[in-house]
Amino acid sequence: MIAGGPRGAQPPGRSARRERDTLGEIDVPADALWGAQTQRAIENYPISGYRAFPAFIRAFVRIKRVAAVANGGVSGRLDAKKRDAIIRACNEILEGKHVDQFVVDVFHSGAGVSFHMNVNEVIANRANQICGGGLGTYEHVNPNDDVNMAQSTNDATPTAMRLAALELTKPLCEELDKLASAIDEKAKQYAGVVKPGRTHLQDAVPVTFGQEFSGWADRVRGASARLRAGRTELMELGIGGSAVGTGLNVDPAFSKRVCELLAHEYGEPIAPAKNLFYAMQSMAPFVRISSGMRTAAIEVSSICNDIRLLVSGPRTGFGEISIPAVQPGSSIMPGKVNPAIAEMVNQVCFQVIGNDTTVAWGAQAGQLELNVMMPGINYAVCFSATILTNAVRQLRTKCVEGMRVDEHRAKELIDASPSLLVTALSPHITYARAAALAKRALGERRSLLDVALEEKVMPEADLRRILDPLPMTKGGVQE
Repeated sequence: MIAGGPRGAQPPGRSARRERDTLGEIDVPADALWGAQTQRAIENYPISGYRAFPAFIRAFVRIKRVAAVANGGVSGRLDAKKRDAIIRACNEILEGKHVDQFVVDVFHSGAGVSFHMNVNEVIANRANQICGGGLGTYEHVNPNDDVNMAQSTNDATPTAMRLAALELTKPLCEELDKLASAIDEKAKQYAGVVKPGRTHLQDAVPVTFGQEFSGWADRVRGASARLRAGRTELMELGIGGSAVGTGLNVDPAFSKRVCELLAHEYGEPIAPAKNLFYAMQSMAPFVRISSGMRTAAIEVSSICNDIRLLVSGPRTGFGEISIPAVQPGSSIMPGKVNPAIAEMVNQVCFQVIGNDTTVAWGAQAGQLELNVMMPGINYAVCFSATILTNAVRQLRTKCVEGMRVDEHRAKELIDASPSLLVTALSPHITYARAAALAKRALGERRSLLDVALEEKVMPEADLRRILDPLPMTKGGVQE
């Protein structure tokens, strides 16, 4: 994401050229690769200062490049000189050049017309330069007639959105899988260490750290699997549908050829949508992928809540685990260290959940043949994928991989709580008597074993065997 950039009228002293569109003439910076329609967008939408995510720029430019190949091949409508100039301009952008020329704010109108024309104009102007022409003349390559041949904003934008989401969610799935594996390692490392189990934040029955961590790992792994399943819907593209899905002014072979080329570029099984009207009208694939990210955020945030509880203290909280200290925790309290990474990840997850609400509202706002809320939907999806990928990576590398269990503290807490062990006695002495033992032990601040021995509920050897916390973690009735 590129923030800032040109907004409003041209600064005093900056030279300009005069361009014309269907609304009339407008001044454009003399050295800008964008044109009249982009300039109008700059002046109409000085909203956030945020520009398109790089993955979305790349997606659109790749569409333009393969469209030039297809239009120069399957239909023969685009002559070789124009085709080659467009391809060269696209290659330059994909190499990282001219990225400062994509200046339209992420919040703009009309299904993304402004950003789409920003792409068309930048490519056309650079292609004109390649052909020996000047900026804004479009004497060799025209943004509408040539760069946008056989395309409409209405099919190109949702196609670019799908491609960007595919690109950005792939590393997210990979990071989730890595996080799950890192948690698995901790589960194996501490498989035999018993700790207090808690429900309602109250003492329950013993579990092992391995068991608790295994639950975390499968939660993350499940979130990744759901996200991967959602990605499949993004692989059906509506390119070739033209303005409303009928394919007006598009060669019948165009869609298939473009999808073949994009499949090769992205390494994904991309194909034309079975129903081009659906691909244009419905934002359901973005709702699903955003929902998958929301689910991942919920799971990861919940795990971070657990980490923050388990690391609390270090003397007056749970204190069952320690995590790497990544920064001082207070500007006034010396020596204080906070679970900074987990707190950061929580906040990222809250943002992802909010973005999902934006996607839902945008998706339901579509009308008839088109959803015009695509810019907001696209920004929310790209933003979620980007920040969640980064947050999950930092959680793994800066927190989970360095996490350590305090075995002494865990045993101390087990020994101190009658409530954790008393459940195992219930089948042998009845629920009511076990509850009375636990109540007395708690009230007298004594161990359950001491009170049970004093009341002679059963022989000491049997008591010690039944109240051993490790066998309790394996289920069944303690004999």
